[in-house]
Amino acid sequence: MLEGLPPHRPTHVLRLDTDERSARAMTDLLGEMFDPTETAVAAFEDADGKTWRLEAYFADEPDETFIRELIRPVIGDRADEAEFRTIAEQDWVRSSLEGLKPVRAGRFLIHGSHDRGERRANDLAIEIEAALAFGTGHHGTTLGCLRAFVAERKRRRPRHVLDVGTGTGILAFAAAKDLRRPVVAGDLDREAVVTARENARLNGLGPWLKLYHAGGTRHATAARPRRFDLVFANILAKPLRMLSPSLSAVVATGGTLVLSGLIERDVPGVLSAYRLQGFTLVRKGVIEGWVHLVLRRGGAAPRARR
Repeated sequence: MLEGLPPHRPTHVLRLDTDERSARAMTDLLGEMFDPTETAVAAFEDADGKTWRLEAYFADEPDETFIRELIRPVIGDRADEAEFRTIAEQDWVRSSLEGLKPVRAGRFLIHGSHDRGERRANDLAIEIEAALAFGTGHHGTTLGCLRAFVAERKRRRPRHVLDVGTGTGILAFAAAKDLRRPVVAGDLDREAVVTARENARLNGLGPWLKLYHAGGTRHATAARPRRFDLVFANILAKPLRMLSPSLSAVVATGGTLVLSGLIERDVPGVLSAYRLQGFTLVRKGVIEGWVHLVLRRGGAAPRARR
């Protein structure tokens, strides 16, 4: 699980090994206390199946004393064992690349250049270099959206696809590579758009990507009422709720909306926001603690009888 919008150039990291309960509690605590645009907090299980690693990445040097006192009520004196260190840019690039493991969803294979040998003859392979992007080792949200796309393709062939918060561009690339149609994709972060454009070029998808730099659908290429029959929004719960009117407005009649970047506690609020916009939950999936929702325009979900 991960809290916060990952910074593209973190300068400092906090690491601490603990148990699952404590790791989750500290993830929630730090996620609430720090600006999510400047800090990302991750908790994940170690290979031994018992130990959990807490990692917090900061865009600026954190106040170590403050953080130790903040987490002390959760883990007691073990707060003094928390390791803080500075991240050199070259170290960040290397660790990001090491974290980029091949990911499969249907025929899609997402991989780094160091795993080209994993490609099979019929794969729809997408090569992504981590560069300075954060979170390439945390695939729960992306994998969920990819699986949702695979399921959607079994049902129909979307004509117009939008990817909001495209990041490195993986979801947009998958749609473009499979459909061989132009895909619109945007991100609030200018550097993410630059990264996505370079990744598109690397994958020979440049002509199929219409990239924009703006938040949500606040761009002429995206703000097209009832235009898109498939929309991805792999961001976070709060912006998903805030964007519900504008995202809903661009989904075509009968269109599908795939939302991710959520943990379980976020689901009721997000579902409520989109039900008010006329969407019904079609499917919900959970991967590594991350939830993805597949919604379809078609009125509010039926109310339970009393």
